[in-house]
Amino acid sequence: MYFVLSKIAWFLLAPAHILIGLVLVGAALCFTQALRLGRALVVTGAGTFALLGLLPVGDMMLGPLEARFPRFVDDGRPVAGIIVLGGGEDPRPAAEHGVLAVGDAAERLIAAADLARRHPEARLVHSGGSGSVTPAPKESDMVRRHLAELGWPADRSLFEDRSRNTRENALFTKDLVKPKEGERWLLVTSAWHMPRAVGLFRKAGFEVTPCPVDYRGIAEGRGIPGIMDGLRRVELAWREYVGLLAARLLGHTDELMPGPQSSRGSANR
Repeated sequence: MYFVLSKIAWFLLAPAHILIGLVLVGAALCFTQALRLGRALVVTGAGTFALLGLLPVGDMMLGPLEARFPRFVDDGRPVAGIIVLGGGEDPRPAAEHGVLAVGDAAERLIAAADLARRHPEARLVHSGGSGSVTPAPKESDMVRRHLAELGWPADRSLFEDRSRNTRENALFTKDLVKPKEGERWLLVTSAWHMPRAVGLFRKAGFEVTPCPVDYRGIAEGRGIPGIMDGLRRVELAWREYVGLLAARLLGHTDELMPGPQSSRGSANR
């Protein structure tokens, strides 16, 4: 039930949906006696839509998320395992056409392969089922079928294919690998997603070392983006902030904005 409700909530809270809703309601009111209100809603909705897309709002929102954890520096210490969260795959066309298909977060898969090469002693875990409310191919199934193309070691790769969201990534991956005290596990996911992911893994009792990849924000020099391109970054960041707040309110994390030092006083190893 929580999974379905979260999907409904995001549909209602997505900035593009809110703004389009304002425009549609305003347009309908323009045919009633509330003409002035209707015009105001249309102008507000359309104007905000354009400004969020054209101005660097998305970059500004992504900045604090992506800067929360530093880039991973390999210090040569032993690594028991590498966990990569699903999200870099595009399983529907992959299943339909029988080919490897990746999306905007493909860096997760590339980084995991590189880390596995540099740490031949480590197990490599892909965690990702399907985040769809309707039957859909699983992310892990696509990765399993295309290990050779991705450069993943087949003899060391494990797959957690039940999870539908990040909280389940943490719970089900812990159940799969059963980490031992003192082991070092690397967590690979997008930089903008890392704060929420780390908070959920900590709550699950699984301490991980963050390896952020897939940076989307740019502090300066982007120029004027296309409206939809800019709005996508706004929605990406907004979704994370909403997710962080929801996770904290529901007790799924112990911190509103998890960082390198947890509220329990233990730093990421």
